[in-house]
Amino acid sequence: MILSGMKIQEKVFSNEITIDPFFPSQINPNSYNFRLGKTLKVYDDEILDPKKENKTRLIEIPSEGYLLEPTKLYLGHTEEIMGSNLYVPIIRGRSSIGRIGLFIHITADLIDIGSINQWTLQMHCVQPLRVYSGMLIGQVTFWTVEGEIKLYNGKYQGSRGPMSSQIHQDF
Repeated sequence: MILSGMKIQEKVFSNEITIDPFFPSQINPNSYNFRLGKTLKVYDDEILDPKKENKTRLIEIPSEGYLLEPTKLYLGHTEEIMGSNLYVPIIRGRSSIGRIGLFIHITADLIDIGSINQWTLQMHCVQPLRVYSGMLIGQVTFWTVEGEIKLYNGKYQGSRGPMSSQIHQDF
């Protein structure tokens, strides 16, 4: 079952959901709008290899914004630290963002219960697009769990800023 926006706020105030910083003005009927953080990460190589750690470079988003190119994958991050040990978060791009051709999560919209981080956004645009740090870029919903809870304790736990793929650790 999905939590309503007011229930999300209630659970933030009772420390059952973490959203930091939290602004009541970003509550929707059944979600919370989150913002794009200050940095992006891009891969240096044109060809990526899941068996190795792929080199990246960090980009600080300037006040005038940063122009995304459609041929690149950008790893952004939420400005907020978010998560819960009791509810499952799912992230989506805001419809306003989709209407200008920006995907903010290529595959990873389901966040594991117990993952409390600045979440990495896997961003791709369909045409050149300028993004700004602090812009409302996506929304998170929180869902109740049925059954025994096993908290996430994986390789991305506690992340701050954009995290590149750690899939090479799986080999």
